[in-house]
Amino acid sequence: MNRRTLLIGAGTLIAAGTGVAAWRGATGSMADYEAYSARLRAALTPDIADVIRYATLAPNSHNTQPWRFRVTSDAIEVLPDFARRTPVVDPDDHHVFVSLGCAAANLAIAASASGRPGELVLTADGAEVRYTFTTNQPRTEPLLEAITKRQSTRAEYDGRAISTADVTRLQTAGAAPGVNLVIVTARAEMATIGELVVAGNSAQMADPAFMRELKQWVRFNPRSAMETGDGLFSAASGNPSLPTALGRIAFDYVVSAGSENDKYARQIASSAGIAVFVGDQADPLHWIKVGQACQRFALEATRLGLKLAFINQPVEIADLRPELARLIGTTKRPDLVLRFGYGPTLPYAPRRPVAEVLGS
Repeated sequence: MNRRTLLIGAGTLIAAGTGVAAWRGATGSMADYEAYSARLRAALTPDIADVIRYATLAPNSHNTQPWRFRVTSDAIEVLPDFARRTPVVDPDDHHVFVSLGCAAANLAIAASASGRPGELVLTADGAEVRYTFTTNQPRTEPLLEAITKRQSTRAEYDGRAISTADVTRLQTAGAAPGVNLVIVTARAEMATIGELVVAGNSAQMADPAFMRELKQWVRFNPRSAMETGDGLFSAASGNPSLPTALGRIAFDYVVSAGSENDKYARQIASSAGIAVFVGDQADPLHWIKVGQACQRFALEATRLGLKLAFINQPVEIADLRPELARLIGTTKRPDLVLRFGYGPTLPYAPRRPVAEVLGS
């Protein structure tokens, strides 16, 4: 579920003679994007389409949104959309199934709050996630409001530590059968995990196939982000908006492993802690469970005023997984790594309309 920040020096790349009006026409307006984003995150209504909208606000790798939802009179199924997989960074579809788990966690909260209490049922092979429900009075869900506020904040945080009580709340929120959560707040251990992040980032950025896949999902301006409703919106990483053609050139010439590695080192040093999620087994069923646990952790963190960002390079590069596992005291495959702390609010990522994710 990694969102790469793009260091784009807009000032040095603006073509001579480009007018302000032409520039804005090519990139769109952040004011329009903010209005679009506010509609995506509007308050929940009883309409079942709104329950799906809340489900789609879950995190997912490269913001490909690899899910579909099928609604019946008493159930909502969460299905994988393999047309939106990322085969280079995620060759075994691990992130696809984790994303389904994150969406399912949102779905259960929003459905209950809309007057559809029920339970999530997973098939043994993880091929299907079904939320079965009845109709009743809306329930108060403490994590509901956090669904619209949670974001992957890829910025430096302020370095403040969090209280022991809040660490306990996070540990409780992320607890789930079949999933182990390790929270690291010691600076030396965080720095060691950071070294693995940098090593993984270096390996990925040296892979032309990875860079091509990443570039495919970057949205360099508000217009592109709103038109596609998906992808990695540059402004959500604190970067300037560029016309798409210029952004693609900038990507090739400006993004470097050295600058990105320095950025990751600073960001991890500014964080309050790192969370690592580990499923009991490496299969789709447990990846979905990991996603559910991670999303409840993320929502509780958001409720506590914390920001989060995925730093999944040590789990995406298979050769680094054993070392990460050793560092956190497990022999199993680590599934997700994210940092957390107190930081700024950046523009939110785009989402596709509900109509586009409904159906088989």
